Amino acid sequence: MPYYVFRINESASALVKNLELLDTFEKYRDAKLHTKELRADAEAGDTSMIKVMFADNQLSAEEQLMEKRDKPIVMEWEK
Repeated sequence: MPYYVFRINESASALVKNLELLDTFEKYRDAKLHTKELRADAEAGDTSMIKVMFADNQLSAEEQLMEKRDKPIVMEWEK
């Protein structure tokens, strides 16, 4: 299964994420290095996120990124 590198731009409403496929890799190491380079080269005011997804196909990777996840509950002793 390939690794997909995406740029994620969230809209003001935070309900819609704009996903842009940047590249596809067969090895995690290559995807990780490319992601680090992209993050290092990002401009100071850039609010987009760069993420790596491991999935069967591009559609599956996009669906995983679009999932609404609840914020983790932080317990008192974890603060």
